[in-house]
Amino acid sequence: DYELCEEWGHLYPVPREDLINLHREHLLHLLEMGDMEKALQLFQRIEDPGVCLAISEQCLDQHPSLAASHFLADYLTAHFYSSLTTARRNEIQALYIGSKVLLTLPELSRVNYFHLSSRPLLMLEQLLMNMKVDWVAVAVQTLHQLLAGREVGFTVEDIDNLLSKYAEKALSFPFTLKEKRS
Repeated sequence: DYELCEEWGHLYPVPREDLINLHREHLLHLLEMGDMEKALQLFQRIEDPGVCLAISEQCLDQHPSLAASHFLADYLTAHFYSSLTTARRNEIQALYIGSKVLLTLPELSRVNYFHLSSRPLLMLEQLLMNMKVDWVAVAVQTLHQLLAGREVGFTVEDIDNLLSKYAEKALSFPFTLKEKRS
């Protein structure tokens, strides 16, 4: 049905907003089905880059699945990086990095941290608070690789500071040790 509507749009004048809505719904459908190849083909068929930008941003703002969010953040960064404001760029980069970190977690646990996918530092902090040390190790390694040469609103030093803060808390004792007296 989406393809039929798309053909109709080539034959008759369709308002730009309706065309954007059609392509957005079609793209979300393809992404939810996991068909990234057809999603890329859809982008290639759209001649107006402004429509592609609007569609991909609107889809991303609807918080689709993890794989779809990762795909859209990657697409926006690769094709529209210079067209985005600095704040939006940082937001999309953080979502890309957060979704990449989320993909390193065990599949059954991802749902517990999905709401933090656009805030990788907060996700890391949540993992630390939940004592998921093995997961934190993998997440930190992934973050170090992804942050190399990127500006996303936080740095490797921020990660190190967070780790230091929790390491210090792990070593502090809220009570004093009493000496035994004979």
